[in-house]
Parts: sequence; C-alpha cells; structure tokens
Amino acid sequence: MSSRPSRAERLTELADILRERILVLDGAMGSMIQGFGLAEDDFRGTHFSDHSSDLKGDNELLSLTRPDVIREIHDDFFAAGADIIETNTFGSNSIAQSDYSLEHTVRDLNLASAKIARESADAWTAKTPDKPRYVAGAVGPTPKTLSISPDVNDSSKRSITFEQLQAAYREQVEALIEGDVDVLLVETIFDTLNAKAALVAIDEVFEESGIRLPLMISVAITDASARTLSGQTIDAFWRSVAHANPLSVGVNCSLGATDMRPHVAELAQIADCYISSYPNAGLPNAFGEYDEEPETTGSLVGEFATSGIVNIVGGCCGTTPPHIQAIADAVEGVKPREIPAHAERFTFYSGLETLVIRSDSNFQMIGERTNVTGSAKFRKLIEADEAA
Repeated sequence: MSSRPSRAERLTELADILRERILVLDGAMGSMIQGFGLAEDDFRGTHFSDHSSDLKGDNELLSLTRPDVIREIHDDFFAAGADIIETNTFGSNSIAQSDYSLEHTVRDLNLASAKIARESADAWTAKTPDKPRYVAGAVGPTPKTLSISPDVNDSSKRSITFEQLQAAYREQVEALIEGDVDVLLVETIFDTLNAKAALVAIDEVFEESGIRLPLMISVAITDASARTLSGQTIDAFWRSVAHANPLSVGVNCSLGATDMRPHVAELAQIADCYISSYPNAGLPNAFGEYDEEPETTGSLVGEFATSGIVNIVGGCCGTTPPHIQAIADAVEGVKPREIPAHAERFTFYSGLETLVIRSDSNFQMIGERTNVTGSAKFRKLIEADEAA
C-alpha cells in the first residue's frame, strides 16, 4: 500500500489539474451545521463545560467538541463532487474568538480543523485516486475593520490596529500550515486593508518557516454599488492584492450568482491568475434563509464556466451538497478559463478606484497642491524658508 502523497507532490498535482479542468470548492459550512440542530452542550463538550460565556453559535469550536459533525460535512461535500474543502476556521482567530473569551483556543482550533479536513481529503483521494482532493485553510475577515470608524462622530477612530490584526492572522496561519493544508484561502474580504494585514502575516510565516503555499484570495462585493463594504471597486481591489501573486482571485458571499456575474467577468479580464467564484444560493429571504434550488445555482454557475470566466467554482451561504453536486455536474468537461496574456504593462495605483499611468499619460499630480493663501501656518513657513 503506497503512502499518501507529500504536500509538495499534492501541490504539483494541483497545478497540473488546474490547467486541465475547472475545480469545485465545497459549500456552506454554517448552513450545514444549522441542519444538525445542535444545542449549547454540543458546543461546550467536555472541553468547555465550565466556560463562563454561552458558546452556541461559535461554529469553529465544533472541531474540538463535535469533530464527527465537521467530518460528516466534509465527507458530504466530497461525495457531492468537491475537489477542495475549506477548513472549519473562518472565525478561528483571536479577534473573532474574543467574543466568546476563547482567544487562547486559536491554535488548537486551527490544528484540529486542519486535521479533520486533511483526514477527509486523504480518505477520499485513496477512494478515488483519479480525483484527488485538497484542503484549503480558510482565513476569514474577522468582525473588525481597519478602514471604517465604528463611531459616526469620529471618522479617525478605529477598534483595532493593523499590527493587532496582523498578529491574529499570523497565529492562525502558523497553525494551518502546521496542520498540513494545501492552500490558504483569504476569503469574504470586505475591507482590503484587513486583507493586507493577512497577506503581510502570511508572507512573514512563509519567510520564517521556509514553506510557501498557494494563495487564494476572494472578495465580497456587498451590493449593487459594485464595491466592497469599505468602498473599493473590483478593479482597485485586484490592483491592491496582485503583488501577492495569488493562485487565484475571485468573488464570494453577499450575492447570488446572477448579481455576482459581472464582477467575476471583470476580474477574468484583468487578473493574470486563476479566477474563483462561489456565490450564495441566491439572496436571503425575509427570514435570512436561502431559497434558490440546486438546479438554479448549478445552471447559473455553469454559465460562468461555458462563458470562459472561471477556473474554480463552489458555493457560499445557503449552499448544500445538492448545490455543489449541481455545480460539479454543470462544469464537468467544460474547458477552464485561460489566463490572459497582457502585452503591455502599466503602472497601477489603487485607492477606492484605480489610477493607470500609461506611456501616453499626461502630467500626474501627486499629493495635494500647497496654497499659501489657504494656510497661514504654511505661508509663515514659506516666508521663513522653513517649508520642507
């Protein structure tokens, strides 16, 4: 009996497969957990029986207290046709876990989640060697934002610093890599500065550990404004993260496939890496539930594939194994998007929108113009020849 492939062998294989076909991600971990009807005792288990806070709803804890539930969910998504499952670590960081006074559990949560996912992927790879399975270490956005003030009366106020967020991501990423995930997925990005903190942390861990994994980056476009919650366009978002040389960039959450399509198509035109898309099962109803049938989701995402704009597809909120099976069936045998070759290279600057500097661009004003009539202090410095 042969031993399981090493991570290096798995990554070489993954790179080869991505050139050949569209890969399928799993669906919604949270939606699946809700279906089990778990109670407070399930979340506490024996690990947290005496914990002072209520724990129901802290889904990441289930990797320690009900690993059987998480394993069953992974297996169900693999059975439905998923090639890649995400670890149950969307909120396994000290920022999110502080809501439950469980910051000290972060390392254990990530290691346990990676172990469950790894065992499931390896078992399914052994069962279907012609369809190897992979594990993505899920890195969520945290409940905090670096770009938006929590106080409408003080736009400069922040509830967290870049360094604090970076440290939280670093702790999570170290454990995920130790847990033998295949790729890292920085997902549901609503604030690009948060993603920057994650990318800096990841690069630091890569440098210090000597282990580099492929990066998947996925943004959430919040509404019809075609911008992230912090106000950035999809084009500017890509320019902001392109330096990380990701394996893929894409869109997930917030929208159903219909509303997500134009954003995926735009990324497909400008990004020189693979494109991912894992939409919700439509938009939520008045009760926060998702009604879109698997056949509808599968048909919509299948059109992404036949239009040549995706390489990796799956589902987010509300998507179940039947949704993933419908998606997998819809993209089966469809040629993956080819990465475009951009003949010309330009300089891009990104704020809320993108500024492109081309060879024929006119004079560019950088910074704010000084004005001695608008600032008495500045005028005095000029007069004293002290302005730098």
